[in-house]
Amino acid sequence: MEDWKDEIEDDSEEQELYEHFRFVADKGQTLLRVDKFLVDRITGASRNRIQQAADAGYIWANGLPVKDNYKVKPLDVITMVMDRPRHEFEIIPENIPLNIVYEDDDVLVVDKPPGLVVHPGHGNYTGTLVNAIAWHLQQKGELPPDNDPRLGLVHRIDKDTSGLLVIAKNPDAKTHLGLQFFNKTTKRQYIALVWGNVKADEGRIEGNLGRNPRDKMQMMVFPDGDTGKPAVTHYRVLERFGYVTLIECRLETGRTHQIRVHMKYIGHTLFNDARYGGNEMLKGTHHTKYKQFIQNCFDICPRQVLHAQTLGFVHPRTGEEIFLESPVPEDMTNLIKKWRKYE
Repeated sequence: MEDWKDEIEDDSEEQELYEHFRFVADKGQTLLRVDKFLVDRITGASRNRIQQAADAGYIWANGLPVKDNYKVKPLDVITMVMDRPRHEFEIIPENIPLNIVYEDDDVLVVDKPPGLVVHPGHGNYTGTLVNAIAWHLQQKGELPPDNDPRLGLVHRIDKDTSGLLVIAKNPDAKTHLGLQFFNKTTKRQYIALVWGNVKADEGRIEGNLGRNPRDKMQMMVFPDGDTGKPAVTHYRVLERFGYVTLIECRLETGRTHQIRVHMKYIGHTLFNDARYGGNEMLKGTHHTKYKQFIQNCFDICPRQVLHAQTLGFVHPRTGEEIFLESPVPEDMTNLIKKWRKYE
């Protein structure tokens, strides 16, 4: 049986859900627990795994998540959802260098460089982090039987965001880690450089996030709360450079482009974030030297200036709290030094 989504997040980014199984109860259906209902209908499914999926919110009845003790009624529509389409292309192991910061029999933590896509799709069918992980696990004799290490992803970060990412190496670890992300008990902090002088030393940003109806590649804030999904970001100023500010962000939720959209929402777009307009000169003077300085900054760090610096979670087997930290990458370090010198 295929594994299921136990809260996949990306940059703090929640992915689109895909329906994998759908069953319509007969008119004569007697009241029956949904876990029993499904175990008789999904080949290879165990009741325990279905219960775990229900606990994580991925068993639905009539379009809404239900618990494992939900009683199926006549004509109920019962579905199971996942973070990816049911049928996808084969993952080919590729010998791509990995910066592994922690590994044991259950989990693998890597420090992803900027520019590396996490998993194949949307034109990136090879050369991804998942292809690299497949190679690594293959060399260790730990590649899953279906040759698909995507099943171990419990969160994601964008191609041009650098930093820490944890991968589960078995189904039990996937479930345990996924529930930690779902219950918001993981500890994640990001470092970002944003346009403008952030006046408050610290703050909290709250606003539902959803797709921009005018640009499907963007997310946007729906402050009224009747559209999108709830999202909360906490920020703290680390250093001010006049026209830009270095901040630390702590995630309370994990939504698509959450930090990028929330900071833009309060008027502080991430520096060089092309998707949200941060690759334009949003603050400063119109002097030729300043314009050249900004262009040089874009060249030094040719991506949104966002780094997943810390990651904390409870080990799925030992119960030990694991806390890891990634150094700020060279492109961001050089950019920060340049702003310090300018300021």
